[in-house]
Amino acid sequence: MAHYILRRLLLMIPTLLGIMTLNFIIIQSAPGGPVDQALAKLQGYSTSSLQRVDAGASSEVSSSSSDNSTSKYRGAQGMPAELIDELEQLYGFDKPLHERYFSMLWNYLRFDFGDSFYRERSVIDLILDKMPVSISLGLWTTLLVYGISIPLGIKKAVRHGSRFDVWSSTIVTIGFAIPNFLFAILLIVVFAGGSYFSWFPLRGLVSSNFDQLSLGEQIIDYFWHLALPVTAMVISSFATLTMLTKNSFLDEVNKQYVLTARAKGLSENRVLYGHVFRNAMLLVISGLPATLISIFLTGSFLIEVIFSLDGLGLLGFESVVNRDYPVVFGTLYMSTLLGLVLKLISDLTYTFIDPRIDFESRA
Repeated sequence: MAHYILRRLLLMIPTLLGIMTLNFIIIQSAPGGPVDQALAKLQGYSTSSLQRVDAGASSEVSSSSSDNSTSKYRGAQGMPAELIDELEQLYGFDKPLHERYFSMLWNYLRFDFGDSFYRERSVIDLILDKMPVSISLGLWTTLLVYGISIPLGIKKAVRHGSRFDVWSSTIVTIGFAIPNFLFAILLIVVFAGGSYFSWFPLRGLVSSNFDQLSLGEQIIDYFWHLALPVTAMVISSFATLTMLTKNSFLDEVNKQYVLTARAKGLSENRVLYGHVFRNAMLLVISGLPATLISIFLTGSFLIEVIFSLDGLGLLGFESVVNRDYPVVFGTLYMSTLLGLVLKLISDLTYTFIDPRIDFESRA
């Protein structure tokens, strides 16, 4: 098993390299980069908001008459060449494409993501600052989704075709059909001071006086703020896993080894949890990495916006819109690496549930 883990870790290197290379080419070739945006601001769209460009730059614009009509930047007409060079140097575009690419790879090997173009902070500090919000949403949502879906799916499989199965399927389907952001808005309207009750806070992960609370009060305050956003994410996430668990159990229950176990006089719980559970859970576990990545990074974006939770999903979206390339590549690199590690953990969990699975012998 040690050799298998080592091979998987080594395979992560070309996988990361391929993903980063493809995204580097796509993002670098996309129009409207940071230099274009800086030029647009200097031409009159909120010049004062341009960060890290010295105050004398705008005066150069008005006093210079040099022609940059042949420049590769769409907003360079009428701009002095010195200003263009300064902006390129500021954002790292004064170097050739291949040099920027290899410099990025070398820095990322050392987890050096550089500084944000617009936030005046290092990328790693931004990621670490936003990570508690995303971890809080992702961790508790995942635990609740699996804690609800697996027992519910097993019970639906055992009572397949019963009234409980029909009514629970109806509720699961309705929950799956409602987008999580619409359900979040409904929760706010009803429970967060919208039109009915004011039981839960409307925004933030903790209260403003969090540091002044005792440990017990801090725990209560933390979960009090998480109640609505986590509920909104769970409602729209557990339907697929519930039906997957049910169908996996139904498929296993009808196999010959289950009939043999029952014929030997084993109890129903022994059959279900001693034989069926181990085989049925393999399909459920295989979807764990995709579920985690979806909840951590993509599924929580709108929830973070609605509840004013400043996490990684919101950070990544804003960085793409603003062409904040260091933050874009930094969050992409970390999410890709996290996904690969979770996939490896998922495969190792296979062998924990069913020791008959041996990836190393197959390799």
